[in-house]
Amino acid sequence: MSDENIIRVAAVVVLDAQQRVLTVRKRGTSRFMQPGGKPEPGESGAATAIREAQEEIGLTLTADQLRPMGSFSAAAANEEKFTVVCENFLVQFHEEAEAILTQLEPAAEIAELQWIPLDELQPREDLAPLLTEEVAPAVGTLLVDNA
Repeated sequence: MSDENIIRVAAVVVLDAQQRVLTVRKRGTSRFMQPGGKPEPGESGAATAIREAQEEIGLTLTADQLRPMGSFSAAAANEEKFTVVCENFLVQFHEEAEAILTQLEPAAEIAELQWIPLDELQPREDLAPLLTEEVAPAVGTLLVDNA
């Protein structure tokens, strides 16, 4: 695959105290995915994830909240014949953060937010392949390893 068929992004997995993952659906698309997007020139993956979370869902994050997960790749959800390569970060919120999470709203190009239990992130037509095939299993492994 040529580099021109690769979409490079950074994203954040927002996990709440009930082990639900926050997903977003962009306007004009049908699949939910994690908040994130393409980096600006010279922007790090962490900075991209922080900026995109603020722009897309109104969530203010700091670098020390991000837990690096590594990079994952899969077929792009909304662009045929493209592969997405995503630098992922995990942010876990516990009971004390529930008030923050209930105030999140779709913004920018985001049409809809949806909380989905981690164990229900299985391949299906309304979810991005990267999220269900790569990221969700990695989150599950991280949680088990740190239990």
